Amino acid sequence: MLSEVEQARLRLSRNTDAKRKSQFGQFLTPAKTAAFMAGLFPPGDGDCRLLDAGAGIGSLAAAFLERWRSGGLSFKRVDLDAYEIDDSLHAQLAQTLLKYRDDTCSVQVLGDDFIHAAADALSGGLFAKSRPSYTHAILNPPYRKINSQSVHRASLRRVGIETVNLYSAFVALAVAQAALHGQIVAIIPRSFCNGPYYRPFRDFILQRAALHHMHLFESRSKAFKDDAVLQENIIIRLERGGQQGPVRVSTSTDDAFSDLAVHEHPFERIVFPNDPGRFIHVPTSPERSIIELSPAIRYTLADIDIKVSTGPVVDFRLKGYLRDMPRPGTVPLLYPGHFASNGATWPIEGMKKPNAIERNADTEKWLYPTGFYCVVRRFSSKEEARRIVASVVDPSVFGTVPVLGFENHLNVFHANRRGLPRILAYGLAVFLNTTAVDEAFRRFNGHTQVNATDLMLMKYPSREVLTQLGEWSTQQVDLTQSLIDEKFRVIAA
Repeated sequence: MLSEVEQARLRLSRNTDAKRKSQFGQFLTPAKTAAFMAGLFPPGDGDCRLLDAGAGIGSLAAAFLERWRSGGLSFKRVDLDAYEIDDSLHAQLAQTLLKYRDDTCSVQVLGDDFIHAAADALSGGLFAKSRPSYTHAILNPPYRKINSQSVHRASLRRVGIETVNLYSAFVALAVAQAALHGQIVAIIPRSFCNGPYYRPFRDFILQRAALHHMHLFESRSKAFKDDAVLQENIIIRLERGGQQGPVRVSTSTDDAFSDLAVHEHPFERIVFPNDPGRFIHVPTSPERSIIELSPAIRYTLADIDIKVSTGPVVDFRLKGYLRDMPRPGTVPLLYPGHFASNGATWPIEGMKKPNAIERNADTEKWLYPTGFYCVVRRFSSKEEARRIVASVVDPSVFGTVPVLGFENHLNVFHANRRGLPRILAYGLAVFLNTTAVDEAFRRFNGHTQVNATDLMLMKYPSREVLTQLGEWSTQQVDLTQSLIDEKFRVIAA
């Protein structure tokens, strides 16, 4: 049966244009991934009330029902609600699921908007359909941003859910509709693990459910490879009202699961007890990282009197003041493209981005005094070796200009909007460019964006240690990655 569903999925994937996929934010689940997800549920007993929201053609529900029929789940009966708003999929969805319907299995295919239906049921709306709590939910929810003024956002707020994407809304609603000890397994983008926008969602699920399992695909492009999805995805299993204990973390290169590795970690390694942002870390090995173990790396940026901000120059808002090359009355405007491992090159003739910005009353407040700064690119390419790439801004590159412009695709480390001491800037760049920092960052950041908030919440060495790193780095002729990592190991010990 699952092979038939997989053939239908591949056919739909080939024949559905990218615009329609984007409209619904939905990418259908491959059969091997669906079977793996169904295999994460504990055996269970009694009656099962199953939710599949954003059911597509029924791949996930079918995998669950196949496991049940084969004896892997011990329910006496299963009652399934399969929500799918795209009516063009209803015929295939019904064809997939109705084969399981008999005296012990009921199937409902619902074309309702799941967000509105669930919010109405939870809030007891006048016209809401009463639905019992779900004992199980298996989800591959749609991925699309929710506008802050949209009807979806209003429905979610009625039931105390504040979130920015359809996928997190679906998971939050599944948790809210789950019975006590109800099990939820979902494959979702990893972007919810960190950053301020998903903090309310993290709070919502962690307050109501225990996190028992996370599975990470090590290759960003393999989970939905037939749809060319490059968003990093993670599979999670939650238990409504469950006792939080150790978390199983599994990894595989792709959805073949041929190199599956599983480790168990205390919850304190997943959500750090003293982390105000409640970032969710995904350790991929049982060993603690050098940063976790080091007594020398325990300071916040506030402790060491350094700040980090997103580059203040938003180029499209100041378009009329941008210039391809410097001229009288302009100052340097710095983009990620101006930086390489050996520092900044400016100006760059023929660069697609402008090299300069006019200095006047309209631009002055967006400019920083010339000085030494450390900058980190906000975006890396999809499969780039490093997520964090730091560089030093050396004012000697720019001559005698009094101020600099930092474009919005850079994060800037500064001292209250002024430059840092030279050696400190170099030491900070060395620390940020260590493999240990990059690996630690990847444990809570699953997308290509490096936000200033993420950098703000990391731990750093003291100013004294950063200064030592800076002094050492300026004495090196060829500063290789191996040299940086070896020096850091000595300092961190």
